Amino acid sequence: MTRDHSPAPRLGREGLGRALVETCAMSSDWAPTFAAVDRAAFLPGLVWPFDMERGTSVTVDRAADPGAWYAAADSNIPIVTQWDDGRHTGTEPGRVSTSSSSMPSVVYAMLRTLALDDGMRVLDVGTGTGETAGALFHRCGPGRVTTIEVDRSVSEQAHERLTTAGLHPQVVVGDGRDGYAAAAPYDRVLATVGVREIPGTWISQTRPGGLIVAPWGTHYSHADAVARLVVGDGEASGHFTRPVEFMKLRAQRLSLPGHGEYVPAEGMARADTSTTTVTEAGFVTGKYTAVPFALGLRVRDCVQAVADKREGARPVWFYGLSDRSWACVMFRDGETEAHVWQSGPRRLWDEVEEAYRWWVDRGEPEHTRFGLTVTPDGQRAWIDSPAESWAI
Repeated sequence: MTRDHSPAPRLGREGLGRALVETCAMSSDWAPTFAAVDRAAFLPGLVWPFDMERGTSVTVDRAADPGAWYAAADSNIPIVTQWDDGRHTGTEPGRVSTSSSSMPSVVYAMLRTLALDDGMRVLDVGTGTGETAGALFHRCGPGRVTTIEVDRSVSEQAHERLTTAGLHPQVVVGDGRDGYAAAAPYDRVLATVGVREIPGTWISQTRPGGLIVAPWGTHYSHADAVARLVVGDGEASGHFTRPVEFMKLRAQRLSLPGHGEYVPAEGMARADTSTTTVTEAGFVTGKYTAVPFALGLRVRDCVQAVADKREGARPVWFYGLSDRSWACVMFRDGETEAHVWQSGPRRLWDEVEEAYRWWVDRGEPEHTRFGLTVTPDGQRAWIDSPAESWAI
């Protein structure tokens, strides 16, 4: 006999549903789906919710503390369900989170962005726990939803939970980058995994006039934004709707060489030096802000790494992806200018500063003023309209 650990009543879940509607994260037409598709039904017993105050993942075991487990399930927080592509063992958090249950406010905002109508066919890329696929099935009905997941173990667990919940989308094991042609054409493609390039297969498998909704960003930082792209004849284009951070599509993950391969022990002494009047407060703006996202659109083949502040000093490093160029800007409390070091074929800080000045000169635009156009020739970003676009 299985013991039911569920607290009754689930006041936290009821409160979360109300909050999602009141904050407009969830439109009212999705409220019946939220009520019917319980996030808790798709979570394993051992999970790692993200502690928003501490900025780290914590361990919660339903068998040991069912109250804390359900409190996490009923909170508007991301919950890691797998570390290190499944190689992780033990109860402590692993090194890299590789599957999760996303924040409900983000999930239902993306579902709202899909603008679903009755009878539409949907491809869900990144099955994860299966909750989003379940929500889509509840809304669209039998034979309308296909969900694809690259990790067989994750997919099998999601399939089992979906079946137990009485929800039956088509569950496919495969690389989401390839889409799933056997069930195409789709009216909507929804990705709950971050991408660096919109795959051409998603466009070709979506009917003209259909939508692709996906977290998109550059390798410059982890700052993504949700792209809402309208599919045309062999291309897709549209604005970004909101900032997000998602785990990356495994086929598009970045493997960056170590710091020492860019900056040898004597590297700082041999670098070119200069100063900048760009301030730390203006440049290091944190998660979900427009600066790192905009800079990633303007500076190609570059990764930014913001170090912790120590004794009033914060270095920000930049690494080239096409060569071993690197740069470092050192912000110090109380100083009006920051010191800069640069080395290699490119002057990465000069490129970054130029992009930052461009962003400031255009009124410090937020994510929603930017857009993306994808064609067989590549991807182009733009501001306000595709008339002002550039290759990325």
